[in-house]
Amino acid sequence: MNFRVLKPLMLATLVTMLVGGLTACGNDDDQGPAEEAGEQIDESMESAGERVEELGEDIEEAAEE
Repeated sequence: MNFRVLKPLMLATLVTMLVGGLTACGNDDDQGPAEEAGEQIDESMESAGERVEELGEDIEEAAEE
């Protein structure tokens, strides 16, 4: 096969694979149940951390009084 034919063919194949890979990544609407559960756990842990931080600040303020 001639190099002039092979080079564009390989480039087209590479571009097709890259576009296909990006398309396969999908968007946030296509999350499975495990991903949704993981996000809920992350949100719960963040909320709990914020509450603990607020509680610590309240204790610190009470100790200063």
